[in-house]
Amino acid sequence: MMKEKQLFSIRELTVGGLFAALIAAGAFIKITLPTEPVPMHFTLQWFFVLLAGLLLNKRLAGASVGVYLIIGLVGVPVFASGGGPSYLIRPTFGYLLGFAAAAYLMAWLCENCQALTFGKMLAFSVIGLLVYYGIGVFYYFLICRFLIARELTWQILLINCFLSTAAADFALCVAAVGVAAKLRGVVRRTLEY
Repeated sequence: MMKEKQLFSIRELTVGGLFAALIAAGAFIKITLPTEPVPMHFTLQWFFVLLAGLLLNKRLAGASVGVYLIIGLVGVPVFASGGGPSYLIRPTFGYLLGFAAAAYLMAWLCENCQALTFGKMLAFSVIGLLVYYGIGVFYYFLICRFLIARELTWQILLINCFLSTAAADFALCVAAVGVAAKLRGVVRRTLEY
């Protein structure tokens, strides 16, 4: 009788759960920006998503952010403005979807890089930042335009959905790369990658 291979080891489940919890905790450390039509939040979620993408493999990084999203969508108030399935129609939900895509992509880039230096990790973080914002802004536009029936100019989208928080999120990229550079070897050895 053949033994089935586990999808995730106990260590991976533990670390993935820890990252999901850290992302949730990061939602409560926030600054609310009074943008229209929906307030935006600058949170520390992105810092922990960055760490997941830089420290974990692509499967575990994507799964940890995915677990966080599922927990929020079933009603646990782990998002910056609460939780529940109604969050799907909030314009800012696209940024949360961007977290999952960015974490997976950054982890994939790190896995496929020969010599991972500070500069390369920072470049991967910036790529993740662009993916995160790209999905977020696009979702914001779609919900505002077709669900809320609110006209948005590209200037409002640029200012409210990108420029208001991008510099601070880039600073989080630099900080996360600094932390990841110190922790990467320990985490990889612990998870036996």
